[in-house]
Amino acid sequence: MSAIITVENLGKKYHLNHQKSSQSYIALRDVIAEKSSLLGQRMLRPFRRASLEGCPKQEEFWALKDVSFEVKQGERIGIIGRNGAGKSTLLKVLSRITEPTTGSVRIKGRVASLLEVGTGFHPELTGRENIFLNGAILGMGRAEIRKKFDEIVDFAEIEEFLDTPVKRYSSGMYVRLAFAVAAHLEPEILVVDEVLAVGDAQFQKKCLTKMDNVGREGRTVLFVSHNMGAVENLCARILLLDKGSLCQNSNEVRSVITRYLNWGSDKKYLPSSWNNTGNEYKHPVLQPIFFAVADEQGEPLTAAVLNDRPLHVLIRAVIGQLDPSLSVGFALYNEDSELLLWSLTTDGPENAWPKIEPGIVELRCALPQRFLNEGVYRLELNAGLHCTEWFIRPTYNSPAVYFEIRGGLSDSPYWMWARPGLLAPEWKWERTV
Repeated sequence: MSAIITVENLGKKYHLNHQKSSQSYIALRDVIAEKSSLLGQRMLRPFRRASLEGCPKQEEFWALKDVSFEVKQGERIGIIGRNGAGKSTLLKVLSRITEPTTGSVRIKGRVASLLEVGTGFHPELTGRENIFLNGAILGMGRAEIRKKFDEIVDFAEIEEFLDTPVKRYSSGMYVRLAFAVAAHLEPEILVVDEVLAVGDAQFQKKCLTKMDNVGREGRTVLFVSHNMGAVENLCARILLLDKGSLCQNSNEVRSVITRYLNWGSDKKYLPSSWNNTGNEYKHPVLQPIFFAVADEQGEPLTAAVLNDRPLHVLIRAVIGQLDPSLSVGFALYNEDSELLLWSLTTDGPENAWPKIEPGIVELRCALPQRFLNEGVYRLELNAGLHCTEWFIRPTYNSPAVYFEIRGGLSDSPYWMWARPGLLAPEWKWERTV
């Protein structure tokens, strides 16, 4: 399939002016004094270049540098990066709002852009009039717009304000109407920036569903967001930008998101697994040989993770003799060494306990998804005979493993990063009255 968007060696340069003076304002007397000083210097040194000290200094800033990629029809592309990475500049160039400094962009088809609240709307016109205006900008006829009109109004949920000038709309109403227009007037390419974060959680979910449907209909979606869960769920390919450069262009969406979330971490990553290489903790009933916090495939973690999938605690041990009172598990601590919980094989009803018979056994326990907040956590091994002895006891003589959670806390647009409190469960609320 041929590319619908081709970007080659794209660069965008801006000129930034810097005023040397630290004053918050410049008085007329300062301007006069400065100009008089410069004039005097020129008169006294006619054959030397006049000093420009104190004048505004200009700096070149490349918002985009040598960016190249292709997008095929029907692809849903996520674009992520830290603030100032060049995401919005890229979308503005693709939307033909600004011209590139270097390189080229070739686009086949109509582009509908939703880059910031109110983009493409005339504030003095009503919602109804702006729907027809946007359709005309996209090159659609009046009959074609009328065909989609009811769908747009129904999606935006602003029927009672349809004949009100949009300058009186709230930011949420603006976004609802702008997205409805952009998504329903059937452009070949839909470009959406972080503006959806203005909407409430229910509307954001509706927009993501609509963008998914747009992609399935064979149209192209470019989506910029700091909500990593939304990017992962919607997009099949991801572009990672940093300081104006394209760092990664990959179909491995989750791995790129993980890399992005681990950028800028000043913490040295602590071991997520422990092997009993020194033949320690030997006891007639149990000797541990491996302890780890792992992903769904059982691989020990090597970097910080999102919390939207369960993590797994693995314990491998040699059982020397059968003892019904044997209890094995772990203690979980946060970064401040506060004990959050214990979990043991003897949790729950007796008939649900795992059978721990002589030989090599592997025990696994899942830490539930969307339960822990952002932060670094420590797991300590726990093993003993109930009401008799703890031969591996947390905080005393236990091996420890570590893991870090960064992001992925909820589908809600309000909690993309750390929440207040120790935990971050995603619980359902209902209105009962």
